[in-house]
Amino acid sequence: MEELVDKFLHHLSLERGLSSNTVDSYNIDLKRYIKHLKTLKISSFEKVKDRDISKFGLLLYDLGLSASSISRNLSAIRSFHKFLVRENYTESDPTGSIESPRLWRRLPQVFDQKEMEILLDQPEGDKPLSFRDKAILEFMYATGVRVSEMISVKRADLLFEIECVRITGKGGKQRVVPVGEMAVIWTKKYLENSRPQLAHSESGDFLFLNFRGNPLTRMGAWKIIKKYAKKAGIKKRLTPHIIRHSFATHLLEGGADLRAVQEMLGHADISTTQIYTHVDREYLKEVHRTFHPREKMELKKESEDG
Repeated sequence: MEELVDKFLHHLSLERGLSSNTVDSYNIDLKRYIKHLKTLKISSFEKVKDRDISKFGLLLYDLGLSASSISRNLSAIRSFHKFLVRENYTESDPTGSIESPRLWRRLPQVFDQKEMEILLDQPEGDKPLSFRDKAILEFMYATGVRVSEMISVKRADLLFEIECVRITGKGGKQRVVPVGEMAVIWTKKYLENSRPQLAHSESGDFLFLNFRGNPLTRMGAWKIIKKYAKKAGIKKRLTPHIIRHSFATHLLEGGADLRAVQEMLGHADISTTQIYTHVDREYLKEVHRTFHPREKMELKKESEDG
């Protein structure tokens, strides 16, 4: 089995001209795939069934891999099996009926509204970095921008006279997003009290700067989120986009229109936004208890008995 993988990698490198990094990624994914097959006592690719590949996808999901990582793994497996059939190493391709990895996508981890309030209250004091960090957290929660979008915002993008900001998203696409009063207040405080102390001649027009006066990086922004989540005592598994996920979830929980949220998030496909429409089960049960006819009869009976 390993020999056939080597032949495939050789094909990718020499005949398709893929970069060494890409070939290495295929190698890592296929090695993990072979290990999975061996745990299933499968010693030949000819014996692989579609259910075996589906089990592999679920294994990746259980390992906590993102949808994009699962998709990449399955794409490597598809390409590999097509190669095996084309080169007559196997007779059939078991990948044809593999379900979309979107079916395995995890619901995003979010802060509930109380946790979000606690997080926003963490930056304290009047030091330049405290004002900056408060402004960053308020700005991210108010706009729902990606971390990469937030660090790219420039002062010229601020449209505070209409409480909006111009965001440059994936593929260079621009959108105008509402900011909100609290984020405007704290961003202005940062601009007045902190940024002048941090900036130097090479800072450019970037809005958020690090302590050296250089544009904030993705890692720098991620460290800020982790720092204050830890300070707030929040134990949830953190991701760089957890504030973005919270923004979307809280808007939809409050009754916001899905397409409006899609526009603010900069999603090209509304199906991407729909992942945020999950509703807390306890809330659903409360709605059921309150409004279902049979439940209402029971509540009325309990009231009368009382």
